[in-house]
This record gives sequence, C-alpha cells and structure tokens, in this order.
Amino acid sequence: MSESDKHLSVHDSVEDERNTSIKIYVNGEMVPREHAKVSVYDSGFMLGDGIWEGMRLHNGSLLFEDVHIARLIAGAKAIDLDIGMTADEISDALRKTITTNGMHDGVHVRLMVTRGPKRTPFQDPRLSDSGPTVVIIAEYKEASPEPVEQGIRMFTVHVRRGMPDVQDPKLNSHSKLNCITALIQAQKAGCDEALMLDPHGFVSTGNSVNFFIVRNDEVWTSTGDYCMPGITRAKVIELCEQNAIPVYQRNFSVHDVYSADEAFVTGTFGAQVAVVEVDGRAIGDGRPGPMFEHIRKLYAELILRECPPREL
Repeated sequence: MSESDKHLSVHDSVEDERNTSIKIYVNGEMVPREHAKVSVYDSGFMLGDGIWEGMRLHNGSLLFEDVHIARLIAGAKAIDLDIGMTADEISDALRKTITTNGMHDGVHVRLMVTRGPKRTPFQDPRLSDSGPTVVIIAEYKEASPEPVEQGIRMFTVHVRRGMPDVQDPKLNSHSKLNCITALIQAQKAGCDEALMLDPHGFVSTGNSVNFFIVRNDEVWTSTGDYCMPGITRAKVIELCEQNAIPVYQRNFSVHDVYSADEAFVTGTFGAQVAVVEVDGRAIGDGRPGPMFEHIRKLYAELILRECPPREL
C-alpha cells in the first residue's frame, strides 16, 4: 500500500505500552484491564442501550468536564435512564480513575453508562432492574501527527442522519450502527471518514466528527439540527465569534463543499483535522489551509487557559 492509499483517522493514536496495565472503573471498583468485564446480559451489549462521553485530560484537568457531564445527564434523562449518581459523584468517579492510574496529561477518557444487566434478553427497559452499569476507561492516548499534517479524505455516503422522531441524532448513545455503516461505505470507497447528509440533502456531519468548510474567509457549519451537539464544535464557533472570524450555522450542499477554499472536522480527540479531499475532489489546494491552522492555534490557546500547567 502506498502512502497515498493509506487510510487515516481522526482517532489515530500513538501506541503506548502503559495502557496494558491501566485500571478501569467498573461500578465503583478499580479493576485491572484484563479483568474488567460486564455481563453478557448487559443492556449496552445486548441492545446498545446506553450513553457515553469522551474527554481529554490536559495538565491534570479534564477539558470542559462540566459541559461533558451535563450532556451525559441530559442524554440519560432523554432515554429515562437513572444513572444513580449526581454530577459531583460522576466527577469524583472520573477523578478516582485518573488518580488511581497516576495520570496527568495526554489521556483520553471514555465514560459509559448503560441501563445495566437484564433479567432476560429483550428490549423492555423494565427488565433492567438491578441498576445501571458505569464504566470509565482512561488511556494514555496522544493523537498521531499524520492526520493533522496531511489532512483526511472524506466520501459522501448514502447513509443519512435521521429525523429526531426516529432516533435523535443529537443523542450520544451506544447505538452507533448508522455511523458505522457510513464509515464502512467511506472506507470501501478508499476514504478515511464519511460525510453524512441530513434528511433534506444538506451537509450535516461526519460519522464521528463535526464538519466545517471555509469560503471567502467565512467559516460554515451545518445548522446543527441533525448532528451531535459537539462540544469542540461549539467551542470553535465561539472562538470564531470572539476573534472576528465570520461563522455561520446554515444549510449548504456538497456543491458548496467541492468549491470550498478549505474544510476541516472537529472532535474531542483530534480537536481539529483538515479535510483535503471530498469525493475525489481536492479541497482548495489539497493541503491544510491557513484558516484551519489559525483556528487550531486559537483552540490550543483555549486549552491552556482552561487547563493551565500546575505543580505536580
């Protein structure tokens, strides 16, 4: 496989041997990785019945922790799932996981909550009557440099973001099969990430990241009606507003994407990654552009303000 044929991902990370000996939070207990297990009757395993958040640890602080916890609690309420923990207790569990593993920086945290074990295999939520399953996995995980340096290629797939009365695309649920099938189609087409349209044919989002384009020094992203309410997405919009960069949440088509000057995606793990090709068409000059570089710099400065270095 040539370098040009190599698949990249916004979630590519550098291998770290320390992850073989981490301890994982499972319902209040810190368990060695090889022993961290949930029941085969668990609602998350059986039905994808659960919600989750991904967070980054910088300089001993979880970036935008309060916002992530608020989104998790809102998602739990939407699916009538009783987490059984307050926001402060969730924060304590996150801190316990990080502290037990002696972590300080360069860490990605995955917080998952399911409806818990069922008495028998069936979707009725009343069968999950023994309480939720809460798992926190904190791994040493630095983003690989290649996606940021080279940019990624996207492919517009047939899998759409759905209407909220089918499965609300704003819900960060364990049920991600539509996003997975979208990514499979993009990868089969030789690309790295799927570009997904909304039910009306307008550009919505990536399968695992939010999507932006740049046209005439303006930054455009979707209305947000059919995509995850990405926290990094929201912070990028705020940074544009605070730094006199025109930014618009609006409907636009793949036609607008093909003729854009730049494109990039946002997400918790990779922050911002440039998109250099969509459907075989080079975006701009086919390289990460100046607006992307500017926004990435502004975001790095925001991280330092939110998570300043501190004495160990």
